[in-house]
Amino acid sequence: MRIQFIPLRLLLCLVCLAVGVRLAAAKSPNILFILTDDQRWDAMSIAGNKHLMTPNMDRIGREGVYFKNAFCTTSLCSPSRASILSGVYAHTHGVTNNFTEYPAKLKSFPLVLQSAGYDTAYIGKWHMGEDNDMPRPGFNWFVTHKGQGKYYDTEFCFNGVRREVKKGYYTHVVTQLAEDWLNRPRGDQPWCLIVGHKAAHSFYIDEPKYENAFAKVRVPYPETAFMLDDKPDWIRERLYTWHGIYGPLFDWRKKFPDDRPEGVKDFEAMTHAYWGTLLSVDDSVGELYAFLKKRGELDNTIIVFMGDNGLLNGEDGMVDKRTMHEASIRIPLLVRYPGLTPVNHPKVVEQQVLTIDMAPSLLELCGMPSLPHFQGKSWVNLVEHGDPAWRTSWFYYYNYEKQFPYTPNVRGVRTDSWKYIHYPHGDGTPDTHMAELYNIEFDPEERHNLIANPKYGPVVADLKALLSERMRETGLTEFNDRMPVDEGIKQELPDAKIR
Repeated sequence: MRIQFIPLRLLLCLVCLAVGVRLAAAKSPNILFILTDDQRWDAMSIAGNKHLMTPNMDRIGREGVYFKNAFCTTSLCSPSRASILSGVYAHTHGVTNNFTEYPAKLKSFPLVLQSAGYDTAYIGKWHMGEDNDMPRPGFNWFVTHKGQGKYYDTEFCFNGVRREVKKGYYTHVVTQLAEDWLNRPRGDQPWCLIVGHKAAHSFYIDEPKYENAFAKVRVPYPETAFMLDDKPDWIRERLYTWHGIYGPLFDWRKKFPDDRPEGVKDFEAMTHAYWGTLLSVDDSVGELYAFLKKRGELDNTIIVFMGDNGLLNGEDGMVDKRTMHEASIRIPLLVRYPGLTPVNHPKVVEQQVLTIDMAPSLLELCGMPSLPHFQGKSWVNLVEHGDPAWRTSWFYYYNYEKQFPYTPNVRGVRTDSWKYIHYPHGDGTPDTHMAELYNIEFDPEERHNLIANPKYGPVVADLKALLSERMRETGLTEFNDRMPVDEGIKQELPDAKIR
């Protein structure tokens, strides 16, 4: 038998290649987490928006995972951001409004990564603690600002050392600051960078190049704005407030309240501007993608594109968020990482994933152990193999705010097919508002409130029991579920300093 010898040079090349593959596989992935503010789930073309074209956002999903049914557990900026970082509900982390700091002693996924040797940074809108722009635990580099920031010429605080007004449009400023940080020498040290955009939060101001991008697009009030006969009274009372379609529309309507038919033009102008801010975000996503590709880091980086909460844009006559209606709670979530799914085999996940799932999922992808306090669960197995045991229900939590008295206390449960919402008064007395029941499988726009139909009494009973069960799993019962007393829907505008 004749023995075939492999040339030494070829053998060495094969050995080096094998070692290189193992090292690459063992190398900890980087994380680029792009977080938008108040972006609706359908405010991107991958979700079917026919007017707002977002090719760069779409590419993240089309080369990775598009989570088609992602939700926030509290539709409010600070509570939702704290849930993303911590993996727990708002009643657990304690950030139940927009004025509370993230608890310093509660571990976040960036803090875990930092402890494991990651270089960590947060750049952009933090929005937990209105008047605090100092560094927070878990980050080696921290650049933020007080309050909401401005679309132009925001004053940033750089790692607690200096403050500087950065001239220009917010979206592009934070993109450049992100690239500057990524360019810092760190050898083979893995990194985690969170970029917090101001967009698409009110007051919407788009770049000049996008001012007329949607000039030919007509935007009527949604049909559901006029289908309120079977809705709770508080929804009709909200119509003329800061959070109603006949109110000031975040300063896009100068004379209000205005329920004239022609008042819809102000609503249209507001929507155009909202979309325009997201065109700039899409540009930013494309720039960061190209930046990572040029550096050779693209395929070893977990890119997350996510919104903190949804946004009502006329549904049931409402604007803003806070409620448990679909437009308020449903968010965009796209993840690109070849270590999770190959770029040529993208996936669409239909199951319900939550903000509280982000921390456990990212830590698992980085090879880190789960934390015992997590109330969310990792979706890694769900994406890679499917998970028959994945959740089919979860509960929603929101507390009435005296600063924004336009939404009652909200507790509700959503399954794959049904949604039950009720509005506790806050002092243990019976609810003063009508509850809501929707079959979202057949009525995704929540046009028909079935709560008064005796035919669905058994469904309501089952959902009430399920709501109690889901809450108990996170330590909430009727005896310890503390919330403010509902003081009713009020007409006055909120303080200009906190809008």
